[in-house]
Amino acid sequence: MRAMQLERIGGPLIGVERPDPVAGPGEVAIHVTACGVCRTDLHVVDGDLPDPVLPIVPGHEIVGRVSAFGAGVEGFQIGERVGVGWLGATCSHCEFCREWRENLCDAPAFTGFTRDGGFATQTVADARYVYPLGEEGEDTAVAPLLCAGLIGWRSLVMAGEGERLGLYGFGAAGHIILQVARWQGRRVFVFTKPGDAAAQDLARSLGAEWVGGSDEPPPEPLHAAILFAPVGPLVPAALQAVRKGGRVVCAGIHMSDIPSFPYRWLWGERQVLSVANLTRADADTFLRIAPQAGIRTHVTRYPLTDANTALDDLRSGRLTGAAVLVPN
Repeated sequence: MRAMQLERIGGPLIGVERPDPVAGPGEVAIHVTACGVCRTDLHVVDGDLPDPVLPIVPGHEIVGRVSAFGAGVEGFQIGERVGVGWLGATCSHCEFCREWRENLCDAPAFTGFTRDGGFATQTVADARYVYPLGEEGEDTAVAPLLCAGLIGWRSLVMAGEGERLGLYGFGAAGHIILQVARWQGRRVFVFTKPGDAAAQDLARSLGAEWVGGSDEPPPEPLHAAILFAPVGPLVPAALQAVRKGGRVVCAGIHMSDIPSFPYRWLWGERQVLSVANLTRADADTFLRIAPQAGIRTHVTRYPLTDANTALDDLRSGRLTGAAVLVPN
């Protein structure tokens, strides 16, 4: 197999050849056909998330075909198209797992962080966290759904059912969840980096009612806001944008520090919530909903060997929509 491997924090990914992975008990071997490049991959490479297992193959928006499976695995067929996301395994016995809150498991494994991911031609995954995808949609179009879509969906559910929804940051997750929210009949207000004309044009084309910079107030108070941009100062900005009783949902796995702000911006039963990982129930629900909502992912494709370029484009803000690596 070929892979792009992280060997030191802050360093570039290195192209390597490795023995083909073998599926152990309870595991599925997958021939990777596409893998999305998520901002969490950037956090892993840049050292924002502590203690990755090195060397590591990043990538957790994996689409591929089952090539083999280990002992005890049932329900999969060789050649079946499947997906793998960020949550790679859980312990099944801590108090959170017992409460059906496996996203908060005390002993989890994460794809592309503590176990090898999909910036490769092949990978192995825990069968419990491998999702059948069916055959609808191109592999590159489906890949961003496996994290940007799933985390966006969990964030949308946590935001509640309010009609007026604000999205701060309009990358992979934002452009997917805008489409879901519009399908649900919500009014969507999009806040981008000031002057980001490409992102603002994409938001308008997908049905945003209002589009502006993150330094602008919305034209009317919001019921809820979701922060996809990992920028701490957006939290007080969003609190000022939501009405009394409104929610601000922080969707990122990493965020810069939140500055102090007056208590009156929080008062009025406003809430600030964080989203941590996802559950298999989230995946089952969202992957059923995505075709009904008619989601069209805006994708830029890169060869696997250009993984560093894709990460740099994401880091610098040159990317609109989602980046996807395609093994040759």
